[in-house]
Amino acid sequence: MFTVRIQSAPFDAACEAAALSDGRQDVGALVTFTGLCRADDAAPEAGGRLVALTLEHYPGMAEEEIARHVEEARRRWPLMGATVIHRHGRIVPGEPIVLVVTASAHRGAAFAAAEFLMDWLKTSAPFWKQEEREAATGWVDAKAADDDAAGRWDPLP
Repeated sequence: MFTVRIQSAPFDAACEAAALSDGRQDVGALVTFTGLCRADDAAPEAGGRLVALTLEHYPGMAEEEIARHVEEARRRWPLMGATVIHRHGRIVPGEPIVLVVTASAHRGAAFAAAEFLMDWLKTSAPFWKQEEREAATGWVDAKAADDDAAGRWDPLP
């Protein structure tokens, strides 16, 4: 089972992971990554502490792009299933933003596929993130460290 969803509501990571492995005896590894909105201790010049993130996306295109990368992960590793859920809308610290679950016979493939998908989501998924801070609001720029992490997967075949 391969699932891609973009939704505003929170998700239940345990339920989503169970859906990939319940009743299966061929799955030997299930890797789950949940990205959470976190508060930070930003300096006053950054606008203070994070109050919320607002994520926007291009409906239809975002799902297609994520599905395309799930297919790429399937080509690279022997996956038996994957779930990618990304939220949009206003998200406050402590709430989940993204979920990646990968299932394979062996842990190496499940871990690598999950990392590949998260690196791509961090750098290239068609989402725009706005930070709402105590004293300022602004759009988030890409980070060089995220680009460097994603670079290890190049070139895409």
